[in-house]
Amino acid sequence: MTKADLIESVAAESELSKRQAGEIVDLVLDEIKTALQKGERVALTPFGSFVVRQRKAREGRNPKTGAKIKIAARKVPAFVAGKGLKEAVGGVRKSTGAKKATAKKTPAKKGGRKR
Repeated sequence: MTKADLIESVAAESELSKRQAGEIVDLVLDEIKTALQKGERVALTPFGSFVVRQRKAREGRNPKTGAKIKIAARKVPAFVAGKGLKEAVGGVRKSTGAKKATAKKTPAKKGGRKR
């Protein structure tokens, strides 16, 4: 589905003109973008949430030359699907019926465990 398809669908469902529906869709998208620019989370229950994630600086490689390059830290937008969307797309998750066994906690040895 494209933005034009979405506008057409909104116009048909709400009995608005395509121009009015387009303005509404643009307004919603602009509000989501503005909130993310401020670092806010946008939750659309039960659809999902738009969040801003911080990526750490890291070292990468130029695929053409193989030379090491430094990739700067940055913020990236992300979408986390909500329960309603997950169920609508993938169906209801079925339980296996088996309960997880609970293990007794034993006191840790000094020095921690070696890996």
